[in-house]
Amino acid sequence: MAETIKQQYVSVVLPIALPKAFTYKVPEAFIGSLAFGMRVEVQFGKSKRYAALVVDIDAIPEKNIRPKTILSLIDKEPIINEEQLNFWLWIAEYYTCSLGEVMNAALPTMLKLNSETILIHNPEFDENTFDLNDKEYLIVEALSIQNELRLEEVRSILNIKTIFPVIQSLIRKNAIFIKEELKHKYKVKLEYFVRFHPDYAGNQKKINEAFDLVKRSEKQTNALLGFLKLADSNQEIQTKKVCKSAGIQIGVLKAIAKKGIYILEKKEVSRINKYQGEIEEKQVLSEMQENAVAEIKTIWKNKNIALLHGVTGSGKTIVYTQLITEAIERGEQVLFLLPEIALTTQLVYRLQKLFGDSIAVYHSKLNNNERVELWNAAKNGKPLIMSARSGLFLPFINLKLIIIDESHDASYKQQDPAPRYNARDAAIYLSTLYRAKVLLGTATPSLESYQNTLEGKYGLVEMTERYAGLQMPEMITVNIAEATRKKLMNSHFTSFLIDEIGIALAKKEQVIIFKNRRGYSPTLKCNICAWHAECIHCDISLTYHRYQNNLQCHYCGYSEALPKTCPNCGNHQLEHQGFGTEKIEDELQIFFPEASIKRMDYDTTKTRTAQEKLIHDFEDHQIDILVGTQMVTKGLDFEDVGIVGILNADQSMHYPDFRAYERTFQLLTQVSGRAGRKNKRGKVIIQTYNEKHPIIQDVLALNYKGFFEREIAERKEFFYPPHFRLIHINIKHKDPKVLQKAADIYADLIKQSLGKRVRGPAIPGTPRLRSYYQMEILVKLEKKMQAIAAAKQIIMGAKIQLQQMKGFTTVRINVNVDPY
Repeated sequence: MAETIKQQYVSVVLPIALPKAFTYKVPEAFIGSLAFGMRVEVQFGKSKRYAALVVDIDAIPEKNIRPKTILSLIDKEPIINEEQLNFWLWIAEYYTCSLGEVMNAALPTMLKLNSETILIHNPEFDENTFDLNDKEYLIVEALSIQNELRLEEVRSILNIKTIFPVIQSLIRKNAIFIKEELKHKYKVKLEYFVRFHPDYAGNQKKINEAFDLVKRSEKQTNALLGFLKLADSNQEIQTKKVCKSAGIQIGVLKAIAKKGIYILEKKEVSRINKYQGEIEEKQVLSEMQENAVAEIKTIWKNKNIALLHGVTGSGKTIVYTQLITEAIERGEQVLFLLPEIALTTQLVYRLQKLFGDSIAVYHSKLNNNERVELWNAAKNGKPLIMSARSGLFLPFINLKLIIIDESHDASYKQQDPAPRYNARDAAIYLSTLYRAKVLLGTATPSLESYQNTLEGKYGLVEMTERYAGLQMPEMITVNIAEATRKKLMNSHFTSFLIDEIGIALAKKEQVIIFKNRRGYSPTLKCNICAWHAECIHCDISLTYHRYQNNLQCHYCGYSEALPKTCPNCGNHQLEHQGFGTEKIEDELQIFFPEASIKRMDYDTTKTRTAQEKLIHDFEDHQIDILVGTQMVTKGLDFEDVGIVGILNADQSMHYPDFRAYERTFQLLTQVSGRAGRKNKRGKVIIQTYNEKHPIIQDVLALNYKGFFEREIAERKEFFYPPHFRLIHINIKHKDPKVLQKAADIYADLIKQSLGKRVRGPAIPGTPRLRSYYQMEILVKLEKKMQAIAAAKQIIMGAKIQLQQMKGFTTVRINVNVDPY
């Protein structure tokens, strides 16, 4: 008697915001083939199909629930490992989101398959029975020809975006059926390669005969010569390289192949660019850098985390490269985190010259196929991965060192959508799963990181001098109010700054001008009735962009044409108030018409190539003055910057944010550090309305410890981090009355348990965003893990309770742990 096969069930996670994993039945044919971390095709709901991730291969189905059956296997081997799943579970628990939301953020798009709706013709449909309108008739006619249509094909036929009313009508009339088909998105890249037939390879006599065989064709002769110019006769080479070298088309190579001289084959190739340059010797460490490396290693004997506090230009990158080199020599993997893509261009180039193809770069500006290949590279043991925050989710196999450069930077915090994680903090947890060491590097540590060194949680290593004995830049403040009174302002520039820029340009030095606002002017206002241009979806002023000649919302992306008259009173005199990087660029060109001036902001760096070109051109002295937002403050290293000008240094101090002073100190210190980094001492000119402000004075004196002591005392007095923990709750709805009522009920629900720890609800600085009115609640908690965990349960329980109440099902509630 045949042995009965025991029925198997698995738990799977879907890449959608659902609170739990789901159990599915394994068909008999798949039993024994499934493993943790593989993807399977499942049906969820009535018809939707997803690529779900297997997280338990011995699941027990819930009572009274009949599990659906897995439809197919997608992978032959796992795409994630146990450490990743444990990391996802921690992210979901700590940042109060679902495991599906973490999966959605973690996996590259091409690995997250979902179904596509396909329309099928009903052969029994009688179009004489129903009156079809023009749109319906077009679809039925198209289906009668090709039987199936995808949604994009329907949109193309009808030339409209909203097609579902037409489809629903055809379903009701029984003219069509629909089915769901899983889209397999990722495809390997295939290219033709050419090589000599084995009879010819390495045989000079036969190659001479080959030239005789093709001598009547000049193109075929050139093809043979072109191949031999690029490689010897035993190698294979991409056909596109041979075609380019010989000035021919691929058809010529195919003709040679027909004569039995060449063999053409399609092969899988990587989309990851290989480093073509020469590998350079490692830079010699200074005594200070050698001491820093030794101190870090000593700290790592007892602690897993070290903070490297080095002034700008002290050579922290050289310390990083030494530690990376040693890790790679031990066969370990290294994750090098950067706050955003703007930082990668220079650093990648520098590290590629040291590590060659051992390095891979993972970031949002890669295309979807490239992201999958980088994912697989990490899974196959790529030694060094440089990445923005999303690199935390890669499937490392032997991760032993995590370097977090510019560890203070706010860009490490993900705001929307969930999971709203902080990559710096998450990296520290990830290191515990892999037993890895962590190095936080920065010239301006966050208060949390520095406080952790004082409490003994992290080790501290300080580098207080610039590399090679170079002096820190000369810091000069210029009072805007006084310059205005003395009529020494030239538009937004003091005469002193203009003069200093002129002197620097005359000495062939370069200039960086910093203003943390893009666009031409942030407000368009009527000087008669006080009307101002505002976004129709958000309670925010529209910014004028001169190069597009339109008004844009920097929150939702809405834009509109520039009005010729005031829409409220008809006044023709509309006034631009304030200024951004576009206006600075324009006005500097008036003062310095011979200078090459460019901008570095979000508008000019939307593509990877545009950002890389800007940095390369500035390095190559094709740009004299670079005007930028905070992009120019972060880690960029240029040799000949003589002047850094900071416009309206006070601006960021006035934001309604408890971190405003901290962010201002960091921003001003970082941008100042771009001056005089190589051969000579630079000069930093800070235009300010209040040069006596403690923050400005701390920046001038490079007095981080004085800033820290004053700021940490205020944080303690007003119950803010690092002494307390914060949870920010954002409540949204399109109806302000429903929102107000929901916010009041929700606040009352959590106040029952959390009491005075709850502040709000209150209207935020931007009451309406992307058509949703919003209110916010702030919860301040003691630094006790049990209390924080309990508070999260209360907060999430109240969310579920509110959304189950009649009238509040459409209220959105976003919970943000450690929000700032």
